[in-house]
Amino acid sequence: MRAIRRFTVRTVLPAELAPLGELVQNLRWSWHPETMDLFAEVDPEVWERVEHDPVALLGAVSAERLRALAQDRRFLRRLADAADDLREYMTAPRWYQTLEDAPAAVGYFSPEYGIAAALPQYSGGLGILAGDHLKAASDLGVPILGVGLLYRHGYFTQSLSPEGWQQEHYPSLDPGGLPLTLLKEEDGSPARIRISLPGGTGLHAQIWVAQVGRIPLLLLDSDVADNDTTARDVTDRLYGGGGDHRLLQELLLGIGGVRAIRAYCRITGHPEPQVFHTNEGHAGFLGLERIRELTEARLSFDEALEAVRAGTVFTTHTPVPAGIDRFPADMIARQFGGDNAWPTVPVDRVLALGAEPDSGDGEKAVFNMAVMGMRLAQRVNGVSVLHGEVSRGMFQGLWPGFDLSEIPIGSITNGVHAPTWVGREVMELAGRELPTIVERAQGWEGVQKLSDGDLWTIRGQLRANLVTEARKRLRRSWRQRGASDAELTWTDEALSPDVLTIGFARRVPSYKRLTLMLRDPERLRGLLLDPVKPVQIVIAGKAHPADEGGKKLIQQIIKFADMEDVRHRIVFLPDYDMTVGQLLVQGCDVWMNNPLRPLEACGTSGMKAALNGGLNLSIRDGWWDEWFDGNNGWAIPTADGVSDPERRDELEASALYDLIEREVADRFYDRAADGLPRRWLEMVKHTLSSLGPKVLAGRMLRDYVVELYSPAAGAAKALSGDGYAQAKAFAAWKLRVSQAWPAVRVEHVETAGIGDTPELGAAMEVNATIALGELSPDDVEVQAAYGRVGQHDELIEPNHVKLTVGSLDDDGHATFTGVIPLDRTGAFGYSVRVVPFHPLMASPAELGLIAVPEEPAGMTNGTLR
Repeated sequence: MRAIRRFTVRTVLPAELAPLGELVQNLRWSWHPETMDLFAEVDPEVWERVEHDPVALLGAVSAERLRALAQDRRFLRRLADAADDLREYMTAPRWYQTLEDAPAAVGYFSPEYGIAAALPQYSGGLGILAGDHLKAASDLGVPILGVGLLYRHGYFTQSLSPEGWQQEHYPSLDPGGLPLTLLKEEDGSPARIRISLPGGTGLHAQIWVAQVGRIPLLLLDSDVADNDTTARDVTDRLYGGGGDHRLLQELLLGIGGVRAIRAYCRITGHPEPQVFHTNEGHAGFLGLERIRELTEARLSFDEALEAVRAGTVFTTHTPVPAGIDRFPADMIARQFGGDNAWPTVPVDRVLALGAEPDSGDGEKAVFNMAVMGMRLAQRVNGVSVLHGEVSRGMFQGLWPGFDLSEIPIGSITNGVHAPTWVGREVMELAGRELPTIVERAQGWEGVQKLSDGDLWTIRGQLRANLVTEARKRLRRSWRQRGASDAELTWTDEALSPDVLTIGFARRVPSYKRLTLMLRDPERLRGLLLDPVKPVQIVIAGKAHPADEGGKKLIQQIIKFADMEDVRHRIVFLPDYDMTVGQLLVQGCDVWMNNPLRPLEACGTSGMKAALNGGLNLSIRDGWWDEWFDGNNGWAIPTADGVSDPERRDELEASALYDLIEREVADRFYDRAADGLPRRWLEMVKHTLSSLGPKVLAGRMLRDYVVELYSPAAGAAKALSGDGYAQAKAFAAWKLRVSQAWPAVRVEHVETAGIGDTPELGAAMEVNATIALGELSPDDVEVQAAYGRVGQHDELIEPNHVKLTVGSLDDDGHATFTGVIPLDRTGAFGYSVRVVPFHPLMASPAELGLIAVPEEPAGMTNGTLR
């Protein structure tokens, strides 16, 4: 008989052990080894049984043991010290508190968060990045308020059938058994938010709070009695269900998330966010909710839009169009129109925000969540330099007429939270020999002074840890697949703590190419079984439950890894989660990544491996494209110009085999007389010293604060002051400029000062006649663009110089003048353009308006001498 309801009964701690509950409820323990040591001491046997889950520990430890601990003076002293340390961590000023004019709070919205394996609310890189973002914010004192959903079944746990086919399981998660606290009103009742739905129904949610160090993470839960069955299931599982289900989740995340923040700030007194950060398009509806708030406060839609945009940051995480949520436009119209319309937010304006620039108004019109996110944010970024470039190409249609380099999508390269991902042995070595790295994230050049012997010993320990745990998981997986213990004695010898170990762990969409290593099975077999320089590979990854193609790729890997002659050298570990990820990035000597370039947005696993002394072997995609320097790992050559995907895979796989055989393995097994691989360790040290300060999440957070959060807060403050006077004026200016822009033209361009044979170092005078129509010279900026030209007279990465107004006649014609320096030899060209100008614009492309000559005016295709 199955239980009709499941819940967790929490233990009642003796008064002397009350601080223990305080420690358990703050997820700082997930990156604080000293607190984990304290938990282990509560009951070492139970601690191992609950797989290092502190909440489960308190639910499983006996009352007798707790009573004994309450009388144990040594334990109580350690407990008191740990509690004092946490309280100091929570209150002491940190980096952010040294800044001036920084936002009082930032709202950070993400559909998933990878904080700890004990809180399974993540599926892959997006969630892990969000978790590291919050942890780094906590360490730096950045006042972020995280917002997400609480999925009662998480993502899924993965096992394998006897045939190697992925099987999904959705265990029920009881919030009472997770490190969560229910947000309550002053009268003790649960705080609730509600979203109206078509037909007069409502979607209700309660709010659970996960305390991530200094950062509150609000998780909305629709499994409440006020909802019907459909509404209760909205937060059932991460990325589950069809389009209707996904839309409800994203409405709850965006609209409900803003309402949850308002409730939390009202109840706790937490400062209201001045900046809202939308982590991918899933949370884009938060901008609509903020517009609704302002329009109900008597701003027009356009005025509210400007106020909202000023304080919004949007981060795109995917270079793959298929990874962007798109809904039928009529589905959005039903949600925001008819009997469910917001009186102050016209449905046609909502639809326009998500309309793709090249789509029509026919039956197939779609609503693009990323497009809406970009239109609702004044600041947009990708997550690596290359991804920023790719994103500018993907979304260029939103800013027609502007060159790719001018599309207002920047980039902040992701980082990783070292205390979460770096092995304890490495952290202790750094703390002992290079304390500034741990305490202030400085002094990475000191890595060169580390003893080769110490470094190699630690690398061996981490590799041995991985091998030990991989054997356990391998044996468990084979048992689940139906094998008997008598058949599994070989697992005791699977992998070796002395063999070059390569890790590969990802989600399994096709572009990440899980099976590229299988392109030539015999060559792979030769690498694995080499009698002198053997290689072993540890693999993990999940395919989305609806991705049959991804499941087939996993099955292909399993089929090969099951072969008796190689199964001790290549293993697949099911149920890839944060625990497995930590084992892999710490224990592998080499991190392999071979996506189809340029479809990897960032790929932070390689960063984690690097911080543990691992070397990267990767396609130059994502972060590796900008930070590979030739000595911190290996770049797999790409066949970018090859259009046939089969041929491209063949070429890149061959290059991968060559690198492993001729460079990676050679260097790993090249030992000095003392048994140390000196050249390998030289690369490890260079990797740590060169990449260490770059790949940290702390660096990433500082970049977000300085480059995005603070400017956004300043813009939001400017527009909201004096009853939103500047928002009103800015909106009116935009409307006036947009209506008048068709009359703006570049009518004539003249040059002087260079003669018939222009020479390097000369200066060319430019005079442009501009028809402004009803606009004034103050409404525009006239620029001369100049530089190298291509075969079709296109300007390549041009420079720009601002022209100054000379005269203005009664017909709205103005002359603008300036000087172009002839600062390069060779083919040289120039043109003139007009763009809107307002001091509150974040980019000249913000309005998507530009005027250029109808014919190239005065183009010089000469050669400078």
